[in-house]
Formats: sequence, C-alpha cells, structure tokens
Amino acid sequence: MIRVLLVDDQALVRSGFRALLGSQPDLTVVAEAADGAQAVAAAREHRPDVVLMDIRMPGTDGITATREISADPALSEVKVIVLTTFTDDSYVFDAIRGGASGFLVKDAEPADLIRAIRVVHDGEALLAPGVTRTLIAEFAARSRSGPAGAARLDALTEREREVLVEVAAGLSNDEIAARLYMSPTTAKTHVSRSMSKLGARDRAQLVVLAYESGLVRPGWTG
Repeated sequence: MIRVLLVDDQALVRSGFRALLGSQPDLTVVAEAADGAQAVAAAREHRPDVVLMDIRMPGTDGITATREISADPALSEVKVIVLTTFTDDSYVFDAIRGGASGFLVKDAEPADLIRAIRVVHDGEALLAPGVTRTLIAEFAARSRSGPAGAARLDALTEREREVLVEVAAGLSNDEIAARLYMSPTTAKTHVSRSMSKLGARDRAQLVVLAYESGLVRPGWTG
C-alpha cells in the first residue's frame, strides 16, 4: 500500500481527494492536514510515502512545509507532490528546489493524480517533457549559478553527464536506456550515482541542477 498524507486548507478538497484515493486498492490516506505546520507534524507522526501538498495555505505555506519535510533526515523517504493552480507558477520552482518531487495542477484529471502518486512513489519525478520542464528551465535560468554551478558537474563521468541530459528531458530509466544503448539497470545506476555525487534528493533536483549548471539550456527540447 502507498500511504498518502493530504494537505489542503479546504476540507472539501481533502474530502474529494480521500474519496478518489480510497477507490484504489493500492492507495490509502493515513492523515490530513489543513496547513503547513500540521503537515510537518503529520509527516513525522505517520511517515507517509507521498504527501499531496497545497502551496497556498494560511499560516505555514506549502513551500515552507516541503522544505522542512525534506530537511528532516527521518523523513528522507517521504516524497512531496505540490498541488497548484496556473496562477501559482512563480512558486513551483522554489518548491522543487525545496525538495518536492514534482507538481500537479489542481484541475488535473483524477487518473493523472493517481498516476502521479504511483510514479513518485516508484522513485521517478513528475518531469515529463512539456510544461513542467519548461517552467523549471525558465526559473533555473533566472537563478543560474554560473561557473560555480558548472563546477559541480566535475564529479560526474562523461556517461553520467549524458544520462543527466536525458533526465533533464524528462525521460524514464527505460527511455534513457533505449536512447543511450544501455540496460535499464545501468541507466538507473548512473542516475543514482549522479544523485549521490551532486547531493540531489531525487530526479526533480537533478533537473534543476542540469539547468542551473548550464548543462542544458532553456528552450532546449532534448
């Protein structure tokens, strides 16, 4: 079972999510929270696999709560999916830098939400080619760390850099393997080693690093 924590200041929204997830045999809601402070406390108490985190809430917001969860070593296995609206775009990059594994818009189809939870739980990130990657590229370009950021990639082998480029394109391990003529297991190993060397929590942060270092550029299409 994938254990989920629901975080939203609207009880009706939480109720809808609970009903949707409860209809799935492999998903269960272990707790709810109405603000960021409650979310952090609930995460520490229940140790969910995935947190569905609203951004805008009274008191402690979703970005702050995401950072606190991600910074807690005891919650290192907890994955956060940020829930947003199109008007919240300016907050999404900060959320991903803070440790979120991706984001969804609140009006996503129910099937997309369910798939997102499973994808993130399996160690992937919600960074398929399209709007998410474009958004990350835009905000990464604004906060580009220049030569210092590029120097961080010196720890990677040439093959690991090639794999990182494909991760930034939103490709899965299977897709990377097919494009670079390696086995999925080898692709996964390269991704894991890159995360370890760069101190990235997950694939979402690898994408941010790829753009910030200049390895890939805004507008790049893979």
